[in-house]
Amino acid sequence: MKPERPCALVTGGNRGIGRAIAEGLIAQGHRVVIGVRDLEAGRAVAEEIGADAIRLDVARYDDDALSAAIAPLRGVDVLVNNAGVLIENSIIDDASGFKASMDVMFLGPYALIRAVAPHMRAQGWGRIVNVSSGWGSFAQGLGGPGAYGIAKAALNALTRTLPRDLPEGVKVNAMDPGWVRTRMGGEAATRSPEEGAETAIWLATLPDDGPTGGFFRDRSPIDW
Repeated sequence: MKPERPCALVTGGNRGIGRAIAEGLIAQGHRVVIGVRDLEAGRAVAEEIGADAIRLDVARYDDDALSAAIAPLRGVDVLVNNAGVLIENSIIDDASGFKASMDVMFLGPYALIRAVAPHMRAQGWGRIVNVSSGWGSFAQGLGGPGAYGIAKAALNALTRTLPRDLPEGVKVNAMDPGWVRTRMGGEAATRSPEEGAETAIWLATLPDDGPTGGFFRDRSPIDW
């Protein structure tokens, strides 16, 4: 059953698309917690937008550490895996950069999903949103730096597969925010953070008959 005021955890929620998602969910009546590596800076942002903040480094995905980090929340109803890194080095020459990309954008999100799934399963309701990219789409050619595209493609594969192991009331979807004016996207990008966040907010607030296991941009399905 959907909680009266769902608790939403947004990783990397202190700036850019993550902050816009957090603000959008607050406007929808959610209790929002942003997961950040720098807790002092995260608390300052959280105070500005009316959220809470916890220290959460998704690259450190030890099960016990993650469970301890989210334990004070008393259950996460909505998880938005937004944290990301863009490492432009060759995947042949920079194995550490490849590993960091996979840790932050695939293995960390997977571990967080495992951490929140028991609560969602117990209540028969939950929403998981994986912030992906067109660069993680085989249909679009896996563009961009190799490590980034591979990590996002793996996140897409996880999204596609997870509905087999989640109860019907728990929905998981991926989304492509487009080219967004953030520290990662740059000032020349064509979309604002709010425009990039809009589909994630929609997926986080899907009704019971909404989709699961899909990949979306501007609320419309796109090819994997």
